[in-house]
Amino acid sequence: MFPDDVVPAPSVYIEHLDTRGDRYKKGTYIDEWGCIFSNPLDGAIGIVQTPLVADWQDLDKFNPPQATLSIDREVVNSFCRQTDHFVLMGSFVRPFERFQFIRTMEHALIDLVEKPPELFELLNRIHQHYLKEVEVWASTEVDAISLMDDWGTQQGLIASPDVFRQIFLPMYKEYAEIARYHGKYLFMHSDGYIMDIMPDLIETGVDALNAQIFCMGVKELGEMYRGKITFWGEIDRQNLLPHGTRQDIQQAVYEVWLNLYQNGGVIGQCEFGLEANPENIFTVYETWDALSKTERKA
Repeated sequence: MFPDDVVPAPSVYIEHLDTRGDRYKKGTYIDEWGCIFSNPLDGAIGIVQTPLVADWQDLDKFNPPQATLSIDREVVNSFCRQTDHFVLMGSFVRPFERFQFIRTMEHALIDLVEKPPELFELLNRIHQHYLKEVEVWASTEVDAISLMDDWGTQQGLIASPDVFRQIFLPMYKEYAEIARYHGKYLFMHSDGYIMDIMPDLIETGVDALNAQIFCMGVKELGEMYRGKITFWGEIDRQNLLPHGTRQDIQQAVYEVWLNLYQNGGVIGQCEFGLEANPENIFTVYETWDALSKTERKA
């Protein structure tokens, strides 16, 4: 009834990706980088508890997965030509999270405080690989490059704004340069309270941002950034989607529209997570649809 407008391209590779298990099933999943995720329940993404690089001496044995660069361009391009949807690249570029997967979150945050020279060698290897991956995807007919790094807790950043700006923001800028060179948009997902780095993401050239706008304040975001970036959803998935009434959901969607919409600038989206009430998900899109039709008539 409410078909997707934004879809990922198929992730089809000529070389085999060495993964084991199921990313969203209870148990152990090993991704294409070799990172080991422990999944506590079905439908969730697990946590890395065993570092891939436990000691800096292990860095000599670490190599990014070259198979992720072997995208089958013919399959991707054929998909893009046969759809009228807006197509995102079929994988995510995530240097901050990838760093945490390789070292575990605990070790990674200590590294960012202590800043040993090996830290920068590891980050450079990750970044250089992602530059190649962005270049490969940007050479296809997808519409946008996709970034994904969760930077926020519920109340602030996981790492300081200075760490973000000094170490990771230059990486994002290089991905953005490749996207722009190839005429692609830049979409990004980042959970949590990331208000402190919103200006940086806008300056970098992020076109659409999927973020937890309710924990930052929809009205405040609108006052500061409406018309400067496209908000790619979303509706509060921690409280409203699981527990809200129909009226609560309608009011939330209207609040997003009222504060963030400005001749565009909003993509209706919400996450159908494990705890979400299906009726509330339906109400989100039903309300978006009604508002969109009202706007078109106006």
